[in-house]
Formats: sequence, C-alpha cells, structure tokens
Amino acid sequence: MSIRVLVIDDSALVRNLLTRILEKDPQIQVVGTAADPYIAREKIKKLRPDVLTLDVEMPKMDGITFLENLMRLHPMPVIMVSSYTEKGAEITLRALELGAIDFVSKPLGDLANSLETVSKEIIHKVRTASQANIRAAGHARPASPLSTEEKLSVDSILPKPNKQRTNGALPLIAIGASTGGTEAIKEVLLGLPEKMPAIVITQHIPPGFSTAFAKRMNRLSVLTVHEAEDAQPIIPGHVYIAPGSQHLLIVQDKQGYRCKLNDGPPVNRHKPAVDVLFRSVAQTAGRNATGILLTGMGDDGARSLLEMREAGARTIAQDEESSVVWGMPGAAIKRGAAEQVLALEKIPSALIYLLAGKGKTIHNTNSLRQRQMAAAPSFS
Repeated sequence: MSIRVLVIDDSALVRNLLTRILEKDPQIQVVGTAADPYIAREKIKKLRPDVLTLDVEMPKMDGITFLENLMRLHPMPVIMVSSYTEKGAEITLRALELGAIDFVSKPLGDLANSLETVSKEIIHKVRTASQANIRAAGHARPASPLSTEEKLSVDSILPKPNKQRTNGALPLIAIGASTGGTEAIKEVLLGLPEKMPAIVITQHIPPGFSTAFAKRMNRLSVLTVHEAEDAQPIIPGHVYIAPGSQHLLIVQDKQGYRCKLNDGPPVNRHKPAVDVLFRSVAQTAGRNATGILLTGMGDDGARSLLEMREAGARTIAQDEESSVVWGMPGAAIKRGAAEQVLALEKIPSALIYLLAGKGKTIHNTNSLRQRQMAAAPSFS
C-alpha cells in the first residue's frame, strides 16, 4: 500500500523537485501539490493524503499558522521544508512544538542540485512520518529502519577498550534523541531544577538548527544550555548539546570532564551519533553516569546505552506510548539496555530520584517548573 503525499510549497520548482524525488520510491505516491494553504486545505479534504510536506514561508497564510490550524482541526503527519537560516531554524523549532513530525532543510544556492543531494533523507523522513500516530500532537507507533545501506558502527570513532576505564568523580547525565527529540528534550529540561549535574545531549539535527535549538533551550530552561565547543569544561547546572555535523564525546582530565568534538564519519548513518556520546560517557563516567534514550527512528544509542548499564550507570528509555517514533528506545529495551522504561513526563522526576539515590541532593521541581513556564517567552 503506497504512502499518499501532498506537497505544499509556493515555488513551482520546489513542488516539481519534491514530487520527482519522492516518486523515486515505489512505496510513495504524490497525490497532489498546492501553492498555498487555502488550496492545500481543499486538496486535503479531497485527496486524503497520509503525509504533507509543508513549506515554512508561503503567501496568504504562513506555514506555521496553517500547521497550527491543521493540528487543531485535522491532525496528520507533517514534514516541514525549511530554509537553512537562523530565522528558518527558529520557525522550524516552533513547527515541531506544534506537532510536525520532522523537517528537511532547503539549502541555499542551486536549489535543484541541493535538494537532490538530500533526496534519501527526504524519502526516509516521509516514510517515517507515515508511521506516526499523532495523538497528543505527535505520538507514534514503532518504526523499523528503512535503509539497507552499510552503516559504520561506533567503533569507527571510539573503539571499545579491553578494560573499563576509571569511573568519573562527578555525576553526569547523557541524553540521546532523534525524531521528535527536540520537544522530548525540552520536556525533560523544563522538568529539572537549576542545581543539577552536568547534562550532555546528542540530538540528530543539522548545523545551524543545533545552534537555534541550544539558544531556545537556554531561554526556556533554568539550566544554562550551550551548543558544545571543543575542549569546553563541563560543569554542574549546565547542558551541552552536540553541534550539527560533529560527534560529541566526553573526556576527563585533572580539572574534570570536557567536551571533545569529532569530525569523523557518520555512525549509524548519523552525525552527531548517540552511540558515540554514550560510549564515551560509559568509558569516562562509568557508574556515576545516567543515560536516557528518547524518541527516535532506528537504533542509534541502543548499543552504547547497554555499555553504560554494564559500566554501572543508571539507564532509562522512553516508553512507546509517549514516543513520536519508538525505534531507538525500543531497540535499547530489546537489548536489555534500559533499567527503567518510562513515559516522557515521568523521566524528570525519576532522574531526580535516581540522583538522590547517588547522594545528590535535588529539591522538588513542581513550583520551579510553574515559575519557569510562566516566565517562558511566547511563540504565538
């Protein structure tokens, strides 16, 4: 059974390019195109597509307004097509907040050739979106990996040592996520108080978008959030997000933990890759680490979350019901990597409880969360 797609973009060139790219896949059928949201609204009623691709910037009604109305009145899987700019990144993050499943960045320059270069990504994301259950703005059923291309493992970046390294002196939290992860990470960070151990994060996200994501989390959270830099000291109360197109590893010296960026090849077809971060944390922090694997397609992070657990770390995987795509956490659970399987909204309190068990005093976050949500800027 084919995946029926409606392409919405004000550019005839982009509509034609996306149609041509998507129909390379025999399981995808582009049932129509629309130049603006008003035409799209009628075609959705008539053609009943399974997935929309939606341009962020369009005439008559912008993509965000259309998406907000769509998710309220007729929720369905949407892939945003965004410009590769700071403004485009901010708008795209807002779209993910409203319930879009994922996004594809529209590179600057030669549009025809640049879109062709990401054709596999576009097809992959549309197929992933077609499996989404969008109840409560984006919850999904499990999805299986779609690509059969050979993929490099974490060994290509960080070989597994014969002996486990010394445990780090300080607690360290590592989080990995992919599809649906920007909102899942936000949910976790907003549930945490200021006095937390350091948190390191790998989210599958392109460069530019990772910068905007880190800035947005820094505005919303009481924690101090950075886009990670090479050799940057890692300190409690701070969050470090892997930059797009670079792996993030953790190393330790006499001063403590530091970020290490690696420009090696993709691992599990991703760069940054969760497996790279988790293995480095297992080797550096050992039993003083806590690993959390959130929503995402595929199995990146599952192998190294198990390594973290074997090193004595506490490990958590997001449950199926609250995941946008249950690929990554589901794979971790199948491997026996997850000590706990929890709904997204329960992860912050569970994390606080686990850290308290390690002797880390953390106060209740309820009133703090209310204050920070009240202070958060409006995106309407």
